Amino acid sequence: MQPPSLPSAAQAALNGVSQIFLQTNPLCGLLIVVTLSLYAPALLAGALLGLLSGTVAAWRLGYARQDIESGLYGYNATLLGVLITLVMGIGAASLLLVVVSGALSSLLQRRLLRHMRERGGPAVFTLAFVLLGWLALALAGMLDTVAEARLPDPDVDGRGALGAMASGIGQVMFLGAPGAGLGLLAAVWVADRRAGLWALCGSAVGVYCTLLLGLGAPQALAGLDGYNPALAALALSQVHRSALAPALGIVLAIACRWAFDQLGLAPLTMPFILACWAVALGTYLTQCRFGMRHA
Repeated sequence: MQPPSLPSAAQAALNGVSQIFLQTNPLCGLLIVVTLSLYAPALLAGALLGLLSGTVAAWRLGYARQDIESGLYGYNATLLGVLITLVMGIGAASLLLVVVSGALSSLLQRRLLRHMRERGGPAVFTLAFVLLGWLALALAGMLDTVAEARLPDPDVDGRGALGAMASGIGQVMFLGAPGAGLGLLAAVWVADRRAGLWALCGSAVGVYCTLLLGLGAPQALAGLDGYNPALAALALSQVHRSALAPALGIVLAIACRWAFDQLGLAPLTMPFILACWAVALGTYLTQCRFGMRHA
């Protein structure tokens, strides 16, 4: 494949960042990068290195140009870069791990996309990030400590439940500050207002459920119980016009998150993925049942 022009490369990179929130919008990606640079410049370095590694690997391996320019090979690598620099800091070992994991994410993403398209498999979402993220955390010996690494300082999360709603959006990118969450919400809002509203709704429900049930106030106020419901609501709102599917996705994501807590395993974005798969399966089975009835 011919090397991309500078505008194409920039578009692919920004789309790769925006795909973290299931958007294909360069302005959304740019706003996410700006937010990350303002609230966590150290994490930005890992994010950009991961993004570069994943996208360049896809170009060099000759993957479909449209997929690359849509950012489908950038978002998992970006999240891996942020995660690794969060738990390991910036150093030779962590940066090398970012590069390797970013390239591997493109290889895995290619196989997952092929399985989805050719065999009717489930949507891939951030599955490559989760699987490689667990592997990276295991190698770093921090599989059970990533949640603590994401808890903000008391003066940051002391804004209460309202701030936690915004933090739930921010924790998609491992950012606990409410201001960071608002910045990311603005990025999604630019691309799709309905998606932004559902993301905020999902975060709010996740946070308030935990607070009302008394299942961990510090974790809830940091937004750690909000980001998976937010992603599930956002994703399902783009496929279903009815409010039922996103609402069900929120509930399932919350339940899955609690299950991961009981297992003592870093959930990353797996509860969001499982919730969306469950709703998709339920929709399919319902359609089959009613289709057979009307046949």
